[in-house]
Amino acid sequence: VEANVGAPQVNYRESISKTSEVKYVHKKQSGGAGQFADITVRFEPMQAGSGYEFKSEIKGGAVPKEYIPGVMKGLEECMSNGVLAGYPVVDVRAVLVDGSYHDVDSSVLAFQLAARGAFRDGMRKAAPRLLEPIMEVEVVTPEDHLGDVIGDLNSRRGQINNFGDKPGGLK
Repeated sequence: VEANVGAPQVNYRESISKTSEVKYVHKKQSGGAGQFADITVRFEPMQAGSGYEFKSEIKGGAVPKEYIPGVMKGLEECMSNGVLAGYPVVDVRAVLVDGSYHDVDSSVLAFQLAARGAFRDGMRKAAPRLLEPIMEVEVVTPEDHLGDVIGDLNSRRGQINNFGDKPGGLK
């Protein structure tokens, strides 16, 4: 019997089950110029296979255009480590809804750090869930081993869709 044997490697992912909206203020003062960024981000679940999407709905210059890439970068950095078990996050849309800035203390870095905090809080509020891979497997086995194979698949939460007969008494 030819078989590939080894420790199974499961490619888990994380996603969210519901929409959440969080306001996050990053404020740090340590002598001299400080850091300030205030953002409101909405996290929305998307269809399976959609990946990640960032959208800005900022109106009236609440967050200047030069700071928006900082928000994008901060969120994108977090997408590789979800809040449940540290797996990559998929099928999520992050929408920058509102915010404010300080003429002196705001910077791209401050908005990047605020985005990280908003991600952490927003993902926790959005009912995070673990996604397991689904694969189609065809098993060919002699009829005498059929019960053992079915038992093994069921113990691993496998779902059997159909049986078929093959020549030579194989199922």
